[in-house]
Amino acid sequence: MEGFIADTLYDQSMRKRKNSLINTKIIIRVLGILLFVETAMFLLCALVSWFYEEKETLTFLQTAAINTAVGIVLILLSRGAERKLTKRDGYCIASLSWVLFSAFGMLPFYLSGSVDSITNAFFETMSGFTTTGATIMDNIDSQPHGILFWRSLTQWIGGLGIVCFAIAILPIFNEGNMQLFSAEATGVTHNKLHPKISIMVKWIWGVYLMLTTSVTLLLYIGGMNWFDAVCHAFATTATGGYSTKQASVAYWNSPFIEYVISSFMIISSFNFGLFYLIIKGKVSKMFRDEELRWFLSSIFILTGIITVALFIYNQYDIETAFRKSLFQVASIHTSCGFGTDDYCLWPPFTWVLLIFAMLAGGCTGSTAGGIKYMRLLMMVKGIRNSFRRMLHPNAVLPIRVDRQAIASNTVLSVAFFIVLYMIIILIGWIALMFLGVGFEESLSTVISSIGNIGPGLGNFGPAYSWNALPDAAKWILSFLMLVGRLEMFCVLLLFYPSFWKNR
Repeated sequence: MEGFIADTLYDQSMRKRKNSLINTKIIIRVLGILLFVETAMFLLCALVSWFYEEKETLTFLQTAAINTAVGIVLILLSRGAERKLTKRDGYCIASLSWVLFSAFGMLPFYLSGSVDSITNAFFETMSGFTTTGATIMDNIDSQPHGILFWRSLTQWIGGLGIVCFAIAILPIFNEGNMQLFSAEATGVTHNKLHPKISIMVKWIWGVYLMLTTSVTLLLYIGGMNWFDAVCHAFATTATGGYSTKQASVAYWNSPFIEYVISSFMIISSFNFGLFYLIIKGKVSKMFRDEELRWFLSSIFILTGIITVALFIYNQYDIETAFRKSLFQVASIHTSCGFGTDDYCLWPPFTWVLLIFAMLAGGCTGSTAGGIKYMRLLMMVKGIRNSFRRMLHPNAVLPIRVDRQAIASNTVLSVAFFIVLYMIIILIGWIALMFLGVGFEESLSTVISSIGNIGPGLGNFGPAYSWNALPDAAKWILSFLMLVGRLEMFCVLLLFYPSFWKNR
């Protein structure tokens, strides 16, 4: 009887929206509400500009007014919306919210004159929200405090996700929380730390805020002023990479600051679910996590190899070689993108190691980008099982991670993810070369964009901005940033014709 009632209500709901599988009105309503979240961010930046007595205060107030007006219009258009969200609605909201936030988020850059074109303003904003950290700015040191704070704030909000942030602060989505969280959250699987998604998200943001506060205090102790400390803490815990200085972290020339940021870039790339184990007193269980062990091993091995290379070939003393190596490896591996040394001047073989780090990324359930080590771990174990199956054709050889058997459909989806990831890199690489970008620069900027890394190689390495790229290349790379941040399928699904077909 209950099943019959549920089916009847579903059929009535479908008739209300003319048999469409997409609940357009609720999507418009949620997007309108999210614009109010961005309005609050603009007002916070206006407060920063006002504190420093900058004319950008008016710019942020204007953009806040524009956001508010559009948000009100969207909410009015969604009157009578059915409150239930489906998975398809969640995918639409997750993808469109990032585009919408970037489209309105570019207004402070453009209206203030900090950025000279809509293309550059959109690129800078998308790079911020997706925590890529690639910049087109060649005059960061002369930018107003409000604009610099806005750049950093976009990364901090984007680190755990726009929709995730809204779920934590707004008790309005209720039944749709799971659909929204699943659509935006990164990773192979989504482990629920608490039965209620809203409480779990608040707990995750609590950890995130704790890490951010810790970095801020340590950077202030290390010699940064409060403004620079907050902005760099935002970028560090979000593994974003936007700095308030053109020379990035190298500006301070401080080993203490470099070690602090290196450590917290790595910590922020842990699966946030592991911090729950620490709170529960299960620290030993945390370090038995296979993905974490693989990730840390990779950082230590790459750091060790590059340290030796810098000591031998670049004549760095051993401490400097280790510190520069650790910082750059951590920055690239965690997809943060800060810089303290120009690795384009390092021995060429180290570039290959850094490209591997770009592709691998951090752990699932973190703010890091890249393919993620859980997927690589599963593929390595799958390859090992293929060899074993050749020797023992009748053996049952499941792939196990942390002693848990992984479902075959999950393994298959991971394989498809990696193949598609490489195909998109190839297509983007060819597209940028067609636009006149160099061979090395095309490959590195595409990998950097889809992995949300930041710096590339050659003329777009850590010592340069990406301003010299053709406008068409910037739009392509902006799209790749979004695809990489939402782990491809969420965005690409919207281009699949069957997604939009009626029942």
